[in-house]
Amino acid sequence: MPKKYRSEITRLSASEEAVLKTYIADNHSLVTLAVALALFTGLRIGELCALKWKDIDFDKRIITVSKTIQRIKCINGNRKTKLIITDPKSRSSFRTIPFPDSIFSFLREFQSDAEDFVLSGNGKPVEPRTMQYRFARILKNADLPSVHFHSLRHSFASKCIALGFDMKSLSEILGHSSIEITMNLYVHTSFDQKAEYMNRLKMAV
Repeated sequence: MPKKYRSEITRLSASEEAVLKTYIADNHSLVTLAVALALFTGLRIGELCALKWKDIDFDKRIITVSKTIQRIKCINGNRKTKLIITDPKSRSSFRTIPFPDSIFSFLREFQSDAEDFVLSGNGKPVEPRTMQYRFARILKNADLPSVHFHSLRHSFASKCIALGFDMKSLSEILGHSSIEITMNLYVHTSFDQKAEYMNRLKMAV
């Protein structure tokens, strides 16, 4: 059988992302805070939904990622699925990452009790699929194309690469187990860039 290749995820263009950032700046809420965190930290949606205020150190400006939320199938019982808070999927997903100054005041605006979940403001977490639905509404309100919440992580990674982040640092921020995973998932060269590289070649006459 022919080998199947992972298709590149659809994400917002640079101009569309600028529109989204303007919308966030003009509409502060827990939902737009979630979008800002994804754009500026690259956290996965499950990690964001599991994040508590005790995981954010404002003095050191770091976020500790130690939990994730996911919905799983129930083997027994009347319910088909259930929501669980669990450890991240890999050892490398346990991490401490700095957050930029650009979202410091945004976080402070909504800070509540240490045991409260960041994205709900209380002791009950927001489900990832609920956050995806709310993100879709933001895109619609901002007159932007529909993309998955996970595309924000791709946007973050691509932006970091464009800014010259070294692969080891970026891989650790994203919680990948190896640099190769980061390279394979997020390093994509555009056709125009390839053409520019080729035009640098000088034919010897």
